[in-house]
Amino acid sequence: MAKTWKRLIIGLCLAAGVSTVGGCTFFTHRIFGHRQPYVTATRLQRGLIIVLPGIEGRSSLNQAICDGLNDGGVNQAIELYDWTSSLGMLANLRASSRNHGQARDLALRIVRYQTAYRDRPVLLVGQSGGAAIAAWTAEALPRGAKVDGIIMIAPSLSPDYDLALALSNSRRGIVTFHSSKDWLLLGVGTTIVGTMDGEHTQSAGRVGFVEPEDGGHTKAYRKLFQVAWQKQMSDKGFTGSHLSSGAREFVSTFLAPLVKRETWSEEAVDRIVKEEVEEPTPVAPAPSAPSRSKSAKRPADKTPGKAPGENGSLQPPVIDMTP
Repeated sequence: MAKTWKRLIIGLCLAAGVSTVGGCTFFTHRIFGHRQPYVTATRLQRGLIIVLPGIEGRSSLNQAICDGLNDGGVNQAIELYDWTSSLGMLANLRASSRNHGQARDLALRIVRYQTAYRDRPVLLVGQSGGAAIAAWTAEALPRGAKVDGIIMIAPSLSPDYDLALALSNSRRGIVTFHSSKDWLLLGVGTTIVGTMDGEHTQSAGRVGFVEPEDGGHTKAYRKLFQVAWQKQMSDKGFTGSHLSSGAREFVSTFLAPLVKRETWSEEAVDRIVKEEVEEPTPVAPAPSAPSRSKSAKRPADKTPGKAPGENGSLQPPVIDMTP
């Protein structure tokens, strides 16, 4: 019902002559309590990080991921994209056709963003069921389009799920975090009710992914970096359990540095996990406004935290970022 009203309000906004769909986006977020505090015009000019929640949908658990990225100095737009329906968690888990449709829609939105903001980084951060949506979104990108990277936290996909196409459509590759302590939801749970890809088995979020035996995807799988839960992560809030996998301090310590690096490698990921990472390679400064020209540059804003306009003072984004 809320989505129906949201579409109606957007239509009324456009009919009333609101200059940008972004204005309607901000308006509906305020009405329905779905504000995106880290999606502003200034941040969109730097890049876009899309956070995909698990089958529970938008909640404080996945809002903590957005907050943690911001705490860790990520100054690009951080959007919490709720791909779920109102039918409940089990329906969200098993609605394969709808879920793939949501991934295709998100892929098209990413292409629209990349058209308006050329050469800006786009990364997907998926937790649990959201990790599957991240993979399917990368798979659904049209020929020639890529995201910069994918981070999976406790992915609810089967261990032998073929990641080759998603890896090929991600410039940096995929980093996954799994935990053997996640035995209840991603061990017993997915064995009984199934993973997002419909397999009744322990999830890759518990045991990791397995490279296909035929070896045909060896090159693609060189960009898969798997991180097993380690005791020091407990100090940052991730105790190894499923519900703690998006802990805010864990995200700021281990995920934010990944987002801020321009390239990933086994060595770089290992240094981050050991908290030995040096100053990350900065993302190139973005032009002051969306433009096809690469000549206009502006100094990078390295100040983490709130960007101007997060309380509505700045003009909203000029592109359609609504679901």
